[in-house]
Amino acid sequence: MKPLTLLIQILIIIGVTTKNMEAEGYNKRQKEKNITTQVSVNKVKQLLSHILEQRKLNKVINRREYLLEKKKNQHKLKVKEIKNKDVLKRNKDHLKKQAEKNFTDQGDKLFNMGIKILQDSKSQKQKAEAYMLFAKAADMGNLKAMEKMADALLFGNFGMQNITAAIQLYESLAKEGSYRAQNALGFLSSYGIGMEYDQAKALIYYTFGSAGGSMMSQMILGYRYLSGINVLQNCEVALNHYKKVADYIADKLEKSEGIPVEKVRLTERPENLSSNSEILDWDIYQYYKFLAERGDVQIQVSLGQLHLIGRKGLDQDYYKALYYFLKAAKAGSANAMAFIGKMYLEGNAAAPQNNATAFKYFSMAADKGNAIGLYGLGLLHFHGKGIPVNYAEALKYFQKAAEKGWPNAQFQLGFMYYSGSGVWKDYKLAFKYFYLASQSGQPLAIYYLAEMYATGTGVLRSCRTAVELYKGVCELGHWAEKFLTAYFAYKDGDIDSSLVQYALLAEMGYEVAQSNSAFILESKKANILEKEKMYPMALLLWNRAAVQGNAFARVKIGDYHYYGYGTKKDYQTAATHYSIAADKYHSAQAMFNLAYMYEHGLGIAKDIHLARRLYDMAAQTSPDAHIPVFFALMKLETMHLLRDILFFNFTMRWKWMKLDNTIGPYWDLFVIGLLVATLIFLLRNHYR
Repeated sequence: MKPLTLLIQILIIIGVTTKNMEAEGYNKRQKEKNITTQVSVNKVKQLLSHILEQRKLNKVINRREYLLEKKKNQHKLKVKEIKNKDVLKRNKDHLKKQAEKNFTDQGDKLFNMGIKILQDSKSQKQKAEAYMLFAKAADMGNLKAMEKMADALLFGNFGMQNITAAIQLYESLAKEGSYRAQNALGFLSSYGIGMEYDQAKALIYYTFGSAGGSMMSQMILGYRYLSGINVLQNCEVALNHYKKVADYIADKLEKSEGIPVEKVRLTERPENLSSNSEILDWDIYQYYKFLAERGDVQIQVSLGQLHLIGRKGLDQDYYKALYYFLKAAKAGSANAMAFIGKMYLEGNAAAPQNNATAFKYFSMAADKGNAIGLYGLGLLHFHGKGIPVNYAEALKYFQKAAEKGWPNAQFQLGFMYYSGSGVWKDYKLAFKYFYLASQSGQPLAIYYLAEMYATGTGVLRSCRTAVELYKGVCELGHWAEKFLTAYFAYKDGDIDSSLVQYALLAEMGYEVAQSNSAFILESKKANILEKEKMYPMALLLWNRAAVQGNAFARVKIGDYHYYGYGTKKDYQTAATHYSIAADKYHSAQAMFNLAYMYEHGLGIAKDIHLARRLYDMAAQTSPDAHIPVFFALMKLETMHLLRDILFFNFTMRWKWMKLDNTIGPYWDLFVIGLLVATLIFLLRNHYR
């Protein structure tokens, strides 16, 4: 049978069956209808109303269910949309962060390249290249590079001084938490350079800077609490600040010997300044090189030392140092042998670290009785460099070197007794050797002396002494390098750059920088401060320098009060400062000025005899005072003689006027007669 025929038959059967079922259903409904007609009308009404209510309720429920379902679907769509947006946002954020990271990494790379070039640079051109890299890194948001550029704008590196731009950079950096920026803003506020003069704000900036880790801010606060500058004087607080910086410096010094920085005084006479002993003149350097090549051993050793540590304005150059030391050692110089040993012990580009070579050269020097060679052998035994640690041998070599006056050996002996390294602890002996080494300026010896005074170890505790010693150590920090850059800027005529650098060092408590800043300010050549503010600021700095023992500054304060510079004229105060400078520092200038004031009775009682004495003392104190004193005494004696003559004439005239009134107009004849009578009487008595 075909499938189509079978399907038609099945449909016919289903249709018949359906009709039968509908007929049966119809009959059944008719019967039910007949039954329901018997139910009362009220019940029907009740039933109908109930059905209607039920239908309404079902509609409401269905409507609510529909709305809820719709909301659910809408929420699902929104969630899905949000999820899609979040995924897109996360992807964007990830890409953005990745780009920022790449940007930051590139900035860090440029900054590190700049630092490396700056460290290895020997010319201004190389330094300029380093700052170009810093500028690019700063554009990429590198904070350290921005600090470098802000410093360059403030201090005028390569003639790019722009204090307004520097302040803007510092302010944005300060918001990012830069402690260097906080310190710089404090400094600018304290002087009123490019900002409002506000000592309170400066103190706040310094406080935040020190809290962030700025060693310079710590040092400034230490100096302020030590001297009572805009804060209550408090030695213990000053001690706390200075100790933090001194600990940092001492840690650096223990790893490598510090390089002392030359501090040139601008108050020297111009002819001395041009050939200052602190900076080696180029022509003199060329002459020394000529002598060294001709075989002058002493000059060879001296040039080697200068190049080894980079002193007298010369660049540090290990190759040149080794070259000169080898020439001198070949000629038999024990000092040169010892310095070669030192170079190999510490290791550098020209002489890579080699304990065996160091031992060889130290031994050669020690055999000649050289103190540095003996000290070097002591170090090798003390630290076990290439040989076993042997404190007894180290002690022996240190003692021999110390007896010859080598300060580093004296310090090492002090340290051995202080720490009990190979010997019993003995604080009295430690103090003795630290003190001996400190007299030669050994920085670590000064640091340990400060530690002993601060804690009362082996000595009576003295906060003031400890602070003064810590201050000396702190002033060896790398920031002292600004003394050289400030001096060269001044010499090149860049007064503003020089002043800013000296002023920052002055704020940190360097006495030389205070007097140099005051000297520049009173010349009125700077443009970064208003002219009317220069004398008051200079007077403030002269005061700070005078408190630290600068005799010239003390005389300057007297001059300012005498002439009324930056303050009102006050002869009495001027005389007081001149007296301090004359009595305490034996200043010839102060003696001369005080003599003048006694001569004329300015602010003090007139006393010609004391004036003469002071003039004579000034001439005895300084040969330079001979000529001024000679003219001053000539003037004094001439005026005194004229005064006596005038006084005599006036007295005689007054007497003659009185005789005319009492005796008459011929009183002179009466006097002559009286004289003749007296003469006759005397002659008569003579002949008898």
